[in-house]
Amino acid sequence: MGGVGEPGGGPGPREGPARLGAPLPTFHWEQIRPHNLPGDMWLVIERRVYDISRWAQRHPGGSRLIGHHGAEDATDAFHAFHQDLNFVRKFLQPLLIGELAPEEPSQDGPRNAQLAEDFRALRQAAKDMKLFEAKPTFFALLLGHILAMEAQSWYLQHDLGHTSVFRKSRWNHLAQQFVMGQLKGFSAHWWNFRHFQHHAKPNIFYKDPDVTLAPVFLLGESSVEYGRKKRRYLPYNHQHLYFFLIGPPLLTLVNFEVENLAYMLVCMQWRDFLWAASFYSRFFLSYLPFYSVSGALLLFVAVRVLESHWFVWITQMNHIPKEIGHEKHRDWASSQLAATCNVESSLFIDWLSGHLNFQIEHHLFPTMPRHNYHRVAPLVKALCAKHGLIYEVKPFLTALVDIVGSLKKSGNVWLEAYLQQ
Repeated sequence: MGGVGEPGGGPGPREGPARLGAPLPTFHWEQIRPHNLPGDMWLVIERRVYDISRWAQRHPGGSRLIGHHGAEDATDAFHAFHQDLNFVRKFLQPLLIGELAPEEPSQDGPRNAQLAEDFRALRQAAKDMKLFEAKPTFFALLLGHILAMEAQSWYLQHDLGHTSVFRKSRWNHLAQQFVMGQLKGFSAHWWNFRHFQHHAKPNIFYKDPDVTLAPVFLLGESSVEYGRKKRRYLPYNHQHLYFFLIGPPLLTLVNFEVENLAYMLVCMQWRDFLWAASFYSRFFLSYLPFYSVSGALLLFVAVRVLESHWFVWITQMNHIPKEIGHEKHRDWASSQLAATCNVESSLFIDWLSGHLNFQIEHHLFPTMPRHNYHRVAPLVKALCAKHGLIYEVKPFLTALVDIVGSLKKSGNVWLEAYLQQ
């Protein structure tokens, strides 16, 4: 087997793209694995090898998002996040440096090749059923609902970040900036930056910001690590109790506010800054005449605390009780199913959660409009049954209680490891 730069081994990472019309050099996985560094990164998509080392900084989703798939087969993630594949392939073509050797499997490591093949067939079946096509009427009615009841605007900004409601992505992005900035006071770019990482690598430490919560909360594998290293910044065996004091009440009021402002200033997202400023101007100009400065501030805090409770409980009931740990390089379907579960559907729960009770479908198909989750769910169940995968569905109250239970379990694991000699 030729090494990188050797006969039969393909060009080195700096030798430029493959020449048009020339036979593509072939690579083996052992040659690809080392190229997983910020300045030296390769991707495999549809068995073709791309050197994204210099281009990653220009990736519209951010270098961190695409970097989470470095030296991996990113085919399913590529299909999951991009709707116009032909358009995106134009950007990939200059980065092409070779392809996998014929004898190499499409995925590296212990992955279920048949599951990956069946999942891609399922995705194609969903496309044939037109389940990735959004209904503008659905979202227009939703926007009217939101304008009448702003507390639910998290739904629409979340949807616009995932789904092309409008035919032109530029209009879709403007709509997201309006909803995220004018209705919520946050940056659309900041939200996409953190939320796309969550979808790319759910429940993976240092890749999913939603579960990288140490040293405040210990989840999954971090409990053992902190215990063995004798780290005790907080009484983690009581984290299921102080969760009620600093988790649901303060996420959007403190953490999101600070993180959002820092992101806009550091990344110089001035347009998002103006959108956010328009929210605060509208809010305080509307309420200062009635409630004075102290009353308006109290109202703002109350609104943020209430929406923070909704956000934490609704979004984390599907993830915190699931497997949380370090990168295991699973195939797309397995990694999403290991990190998510569903909550039993009803008209009320669908409305209350914004269809995030269909978290499995939401993660497997992040660009699918949520009004189609119930249609693709039977296909996903059949796929899981065929491959012996768990398709977990919980009652709503059970899912909420499991958040606290999982925090208590992780805290007890930390204490046990901490006390060991």
